[in-house]
Amino acid sequence: MPTSEPDLGADRFVLVFTAATAAEGLLAKGLLEAEGIPVAVKGEADGPYRVGSMDLWVPVGSESLARSILEAARSGALTLDDGSGEIF
Repeated sequence: MPTSEPDLGADRFVLVFTAATAAEGLLAKGLLEAEGIPVAVKGEADGPYRVGSMDLWVPVGSESLARSILEAARSGALTLDDGSGEIF
């Protein structure tokens, strides 16, 4: 498993999630980006064939929020609210 940080300019990034598949990684990435968290992707699934694991990296300052969002998704506690007052 890669442990080196992605080179994304001056921001320092930390690994917050390793997905077993590209589909799982893209779903997690979408959840984080929907909350305004920038996500860098590294791993075997980051290529033309999209197979293998996918590592998601976020800026150090967003690590706690990112981990909370991913844990809520894993536990089933995450709900979606479209602003209409109805929760999905």
